[in-house]
Amino acid sequence: MLTSTVATLACAFAFVSAAAVGVIVAIMLNANRVEAERQYDRVEAAIESQVRLRRHRLENLADAGLLQPIFDASLPRPALQWGFARFASRFLDFDGAYLVTASGKVLAGVEGGQAAGQAGYEGLRHFAAELPGAMATTTHAAPTTTSGPLNAFLRSDGQETLGVVIADLRAASMAGARTPSPAGPAYLVGYRRTTASLLEDLAQRYRVPNVRIVGERPPDRLTRRDIVSADGAIRAWLTWTPDRPGDAMMRQFFWALAGVGLLFIAIFAYVFHRLRHAGTQITLREQQIQRLAGQDELSHLPNRRTFDLRLDQELAQLGRTKSGLAVLMLDLDRFKAVNDTYGHNAGDELIRQVAKRLTTILRVGDTVARLGGDEFGIIQTHMNEPGASAALGQRILDSLTEPFEIAGVAVTIGCSIGIAHGPQDGADRGTLMRLADTALYQAKNEGRNRYSFFEPQMNRALQVKRMVEEDLRNAINRDELLLHYQPQVSIDGATIVGVEALVRWPHPVHGMIPPSEFIGIAEERGLIMPLSEWVLRRACEQALKWPGIKLAVNVSPIQFRHKDFVASVIRILDETGFDPGRLELELTEGVVVEDADAAENAMMDLRAHGIGLALDDFGTGYSSLIYLRRFAFDKIKIDRSFLEYMETTGESAILVHSVVHLGRALGLRVCAEGVETTEQHRFLQAVGCHELQGFLFSKGVPPREIDRLLALDQPFEKQLAA
Repeated sequence: MLTSTVATLACAFAFVSAAAVGVIVAIMLNANRVEAERQYDRVEAAIESQVRLRRHRLENLADAGLLQPIFDASLPRPALQWGFARFASRFLDFDGAYLVTASGKVLAGVEGGQAAGQAGYEGLRHFAAELPGAMATTTHAAPTTTSGPLNAFLRSDGQETLGVVIADLRAASMAGARTPSPAGPAYLVGYRRTTASLLEDLAQRYRVPNVRIVGERPPDRLTRRDIVSADGAIRAWLTWTPDRPGDAMMRQFFWALAGVGLLFIAIFAYVFHRLRHAGTQITLREQQIQRLAGQDELSHLPNRRTFDLRLDQELAQLGRTKSGLAVLMLDLDRFKAVNDTYGHNAGDELIRQVAKRLTTILRVGDTVARLGGDEFGIIQTHMNEPGASAALGQRILDSLTEPFEIAGVAVTIGCSIGIAHGPQDGADRGTLMRLADTALYQAKNEGRNRYSFFEPQMNRALQVKRMVEEDLRNAINRDELLLHYQPQVSIDGATIVGVEALVRWPHPVHGMIPPSEFIGIAEERGLIMPLSEWVLRRACEQALKWPGIKLAVNVSPIQFRHKDFVASVIRILDETGFDPGRLELELTEGVVVEDADAAENAMMDLRAHGIGLALDDFGTGYSSLIYLRRFAFDKIKIDRSFLEYMETTGESAILVHSVVHLGRALGLRVCAEGVETTEQHRFLQAVGCHELQGFLFSKGVPPREIDRLLALDQPFEKQLAA
């Protein structure tokens, strides 16, 4: 009986132990598999992140205008090579890089800091047959990573492994929203050697142990990534040592079972306890991963994804709680100046400090998130008091206008805030965020460093702008605009020496619209370049019949700073056959104030083609004299505001007299704008002004009126005799 009982108990114990061991082994194997899958995903994410990093870097360089100079294939080869080598050393982290055409012709190349040519590029095909200009030699499905216009992949010849990146420069995001000329480069090809230090950095950054490249195929598919050769064969693999949390778990359970031995209940209690503990750890790890996925890495605030989820949750509860909420969109003022002055590290530190201040301002239950860049979003819940959002907005303004200590320097910024309320303004996330963004735009237009509530008329104003934008776009495309010309006459008033082109818009509904009402919208909505090109082209075509007459065309700062401005001017002159020596571009101080070096280069390029340059509205800016000393202007135009008060204030007359003598001393022609009386004419004639322009002679008139005036011997005899 005892034996039988013992045997039964032994069998039962053996069965239960075997079952327990089986369960533990299954858990071990599953834990090892799950961890191996996670590591595989992290390796893929690491490779993808490098591609995104390079894509963002190239797009940021394009947005900053730093990528555009390499499109100019008309430059001499040494200049192009020098420029590309300088660009690659400053902004690219490749061991070798080439600028090539779609046919595979190398325009410029760098290898190890030294110039490289076609031979170096052809040698690169030993690793990658996908390079521009090459025909694929294999149908093998090579693993690549594509992110928009950027293609990246690993290639190995069995001895060395390279990471190759091919960027399509013809894409808009890589060309700064411009399609390069067919003569320019089409691709940027770069490579980086996969070194031991690079792999070690990847292993540490993404918590994947012992990342390496091997020449023998690892047996486990979850611990390898194929590396294809140029001929499609696989001669190398990216592999790593997987974590095996299940093995450690098995060792713990084995010694636990051995330790408790015959204590059946204790064994099962211990196993249960350990299983529960393991489950808790896994849950905590999953929660940590979810938290990191919903958190902004720089500010440690919730990111846009978390912000959207919480806003959706709060909106879903509005009907039950019977309380409102407010969405506040924040944009930091003068943040770009901090980045440009003190560097991006200072900008990052500023973002972190702003996040801390915003966190301390909010109530429990409210949410602040970093939406991207210098933009933040706030969800203010339980809005039972109408003025609560205004009070919060003011607290934010007061807090963020206090100086920030950045790298030992006191930095002062501000912020603009747009506020929308739910459900009054909108009951869904998309509507509220759009309306808050509209209010933010209004706050910026009103002078920044303030908050603005959404109001229905803001939508109407945006609708009007969109309508004007669409109508203006159609007017440009349909050739529905007009040009009027205002004569520029000699100092004696007897001869027309030039004309200034003035665009007019005969709107079918609103009548004749002056440029003051639509130029700003054209600049804001990205229409200034097609509008300016239309004006220049039409003016050159019409002025061809006025030989010997200067043609003055105004240039906006946004137009001048465009990367294609100089090229477009030269192209239009070539296409119309207009003499560059007769063209005079009128620039304001705003053209050169933002980037003086770039402006100087563009102006020298224009002067090299024989195009004249005039400084318009001279005297209205505080630094005009500085610009006269540095930049190669041919003419200055005295602003009309000085002539308005010249007859009543002696100061204005003295200033006009001084400007004229300054211009003559510098060898510049001087033109006075806004001449309306014969007294003004006589004064300007006496002080030595060269040219006159104003209503005394003529307003802006159609081309046929210019034809009539040029046919007269004394076109302004009556005006001067009055």
